[in-house]
Amino acid sequence: MANIYIVEDDSSILEIETIALKSSGHEIRGFDNGGDFMKAVADQAPDLVILDIMLPDMDGFDILRNLRNNKATKRLPVIMVTAKTAEIDLVRGLDSGADDYMKKPFSVIELITRVKALLRRAEPVDESIFTVADIVLDDVRHRVTVAGEPVPMTFKEFELLKYLMRNPNIVLSREKIMSHVWEMDFEGESRTVDMHIKFIRKKLGAAGKHIRTVRNVGYVIDEEPEA
Repeated sequence: MANIYIVEDDSSILEIETIALKSSGHEIRGFDNGGDFMKAVADQAPDLVILDIMLPDMDGFDILRNLRNNKATKRLPVIMVTAKTAEIDLVRGLDSGADDYMKKPFSVIELITRVKALLRRAEPVDESIFTVADIVLDDVRHRVTVAGEPVPMTFKEFELLKYLMRNPNIVLSREKIMSHVWEMDFEGESRTVDMHIKFIRKKLGAAGKHIRTVRNVGYVIDEEPEA
């Protein structure tokens, strides 16, 4: 069970999100403006935030930047929600530090799934074996298999695949991938990430379909790939 704050000025959407997440066992506090939300965070930080962009008093991007500039909330998991459909808004949200991004309208099932995935991602990772469909990655043995058959990987390919598999169903920007796997800035290095993804997909064969490209943003490994 997690303590989740929802920032949403549409009362009907807030009610639906609250009911859905409470039914999943979470504790929910709802806010219809950014000011009340920021005061509540200062008193007690939640385990996760669902943040709308269009608010009556503050811009969601500004709220996110405030959270990321505060040491106490720098790593607070945030899912941004918006009715905007332009890809530039998706890119801006992820670049501003959002952990995930949902476009309205979305289903209750999608909301619960994304919250579950992000909470799992935020937990301390003690596992050494990660599984997505037929893909199994053993971090201790430095071994990847697909349907039980070993798949050879270079060190960087292995680390990139592990990063994706540790964060299933979460869109990871090229910037985050470069920072995590290569420990360097993303600027001018998109080709490096793209080529490694291409090689990984080829080595995984049919299972490579689970790694999906999010255009102009990055990559995500889906437990259930799109048809």
